[in-house]
Amino acid sequence: MEHGKPIAEFLGLHFNLSTILMSTITALIVLIIGISGARAATAGVPRGMQNLMEWTIDFVKGIIGSNMSPKLGEHFVKYGVTLIMFIFVANMLGLPMAIVVGEHHELWWKSPTADPHVTITLALITMFMVHFSGIRFLGLGGYLKTYAQPFILLIPINIIEAFSTILSLGLRLFGNIYAGEVLLALLAGAVHHGFFASLGAAIPMMVWQAFSIFVGAVQSFIFVTLTMVYIAHKADHH
Repeated sequence: MEHGKPIAEFLGLHFNLSTILMSTITALIVLIIGISGARAATAGVPRGMQNLMEWTIDFVKGIIGSNMSPKLGEHFVKYGVTLIMFIFVANMLGLPMAIVVGEHHELWWKSPTADPHVTITLALITMFMVHFSGIRFLGLGGYLKTYAQPFILLIPINIIEAFSTILSLGLRLFGNIYAGEVLLALLAGAVHHGFFASLGAAIPMMVWQAFSIFVGAVQSFIFVTLTMVYIAHKADHH
């Protein structure tokens, strides 16, 4: 079934209220997890949220350590942890259910990363971080020299790459999450075709939900890994 979008207009701009709502919920969940992990911190054996936060930090440090020098990498641990937690939670929100409201079948509950506006925005933030870090750590001259590597004739290609990377980074995440939710919606629609159709769709739906959890986790890992690769490419002296 085709779902509508709850759109509100303000100052001539159109806003998807569902995307705003779900992005806010995602941010609040990540904030609560972070605060809970900090409050539960102890010098002894970590438990609960502290254990989760320490594992996440160590995991991100491993990603950073594989892609850039330790001196540069220490500046991006907080950003990497925030990014991977936000994307993972956002990817998971639309899996257990979808809430459709009103006669126009407006979809309110979904994964915010199933909206290209969210994923492209995340990509834009990341690429701003990439280019800002390049100027910060290499200086303007050193940053501009990265466009002439490995040799000067590649300058036009490297400039095009700087823009195309935003699309590839954002649309990769969007495509994977959106496709997963579309298939789940199609399987869930089997309830309108009788008991046996619902029964036949139940097992594929559970399998696909499990696979979508795996895909959501992998996509958050890939996004953060590519972020660190791009930063290292523009900002690392090595």
